[in-house]
Amino acid sequence: YRTAPVVAGVFLAFLLLNLLAVLAGRLLSSFLPEQLILVIAGSLFLYFAWRSWRDAEQPEEEEETHSNRDAFIASFSLIFVAELGDKTQLAMIAIAAQSGALWSVFIGGTLALWSVSLLGILVGASLLRRVPAVWVHRSAALLFLLFGLIAFYRAITVAA
Repeated sequence: YRTAPVVAGVFLAFLLLNLLAVLAGRLLSSFLPEQLILVIAGSLFLYFAWRSWRDAEQPEEEEETHSNRDAFIASFSLIFVAELGDKTQLAMIAIAAQSGALWSVFIGGTLALWSVSLLGILVGASLLRRVPAVWVHRSAALLFLLFGLIAFYRAITVAA
C-alpha cells in the first residue's frame, strides 16, 4: 500500500476509537466512585502487564500481503476492529473516568497513538528486524505494571 492512505485510515480509526473511549470513561465516572474507578483501572493495568509479559514469549505471526486496492478502507477497518476494546482503549476509558479530563485524555491519547502508528508505518519494519519483539512486549509490560501500581496508590490515598 501507499503510505498516505494507510496513515489516513489509521489516524481516522484511532480518532473515532479514542472519542468512544473518553465518552465511555465520562459515563463511568458519573456512576462510579473515584476509588472504585482507580481500583478497576489498576487491575486492568496489572492484567495488561501480565498479558504483555506473557505475549513476549509467543512467536510473532507472519504478515499477509494484500493487493493495493483501497488502502484507506483496509487500514481503517483493520485498526478499528483490532483496537476496539483493546488494552489501549480500555486504558483510555479508565484514565478518562478517573481523571475527568476528557479533552486532555482524548487529545493526548490520540496524538500518542498517531505518533506511534506513524512511527510504526514509516520505520517499524526495519526496527523490528533490529530490536527483538520480546523487548517491546517486556517494556510495555513494565509500563503497564507501573501504571497499575500508581492507580492502586492513588486509590489508597483517595480513601485516606
